[in-house]
Amino acid sequence: MTTPTRTALITGASAGIGATFARHLAASGYQLLLVARRADRLRELAAQLTERHDVRCEVFAADLTDPAAPAAIVDYAGQQGLDIDVLINNAGLSGKTAFADTPWDSLAGEIQLMVTAPTELAHLVIPGMKERRWGRIVNLSSVAAFAPPGAGLLYTGIKSYVLNASQALDMELKPHGIHVTALCPGFTRTEFHDVMGTRDKADNLPRILWQQPDAVVTEGLAAVMNGKPVCIPGIVNKVSAAAMKPLPIRLGYLAGKTLNPFKNS
Repeated sequence: MTTPTRTALITGASAGIGATFARHLAASGYQLLLVARRADRLRELAAQLTERHDVRCEVFAADLTDPAAPAAIVDYAGQQGLDIDVLINNAGLSGKTAFADTPWDSLAGEIQLMVTAPTELAHLVIPGMKERRWGRIVNLSSVAAFAPPGAGLLYTGIKSYVLNASQALDMELKPHGIHVTALCPGFTRTEFHDVMGTRDKADNLPRILWQQPDAVVTEGLAAVMNGKPVCIPGIVNKVSAAAMKPLPIRLGYLAGKTLNPFKNS
């Protein structure tokens, strides 16, 4: 009996952790549907992976701040005859400005991108996974989900939602052969801080805090395949999360107010 060819849908696939997931899954023989805003980078990555691993690799350019994007992505997968077996909800950002100073359209886009879109994508692909009795979903949370909230930013709140929702989904879906993992990386060598305009501050952080995307993805994939609902990659991140979790609420508030390395001075 041969194992059917499986398909992975990856959002935010044009760079960083998303592109690294694509490389790892292609090397393991998965077909890919790559999603991001930058179509040229998606096409370039798809061509590389197809040539290197002889796998089918489709691309779909979409902005996940658009409420219509999740349904459009899954419709496209259906038109291409692709059943989504693995969903990597990776696309994300972090707000740059204080809540009260940020236009509502920007805040709504952040919530759509990092809360509504990954939740809707999971809702859209889960019925097929249940029918086939097999599925894997990785939702990108962050070690920030264990940290005190930073002033004026939605990031830790959003990542806490992703952490909690992933565990709840895993409880519901594991009896159907579907594993859901919240992947909670810490500082990772990607374009994230360049895009967010925090590169100078990030570069001042100790090197021991940083991981390469390959290390994050290797642990994340192993976790979801083995049915671990939460994955905190790296020893330093595990120790940090364990140290922050027991903080009393008042102490956590004070720590978030004073220790955030990216707060505006």
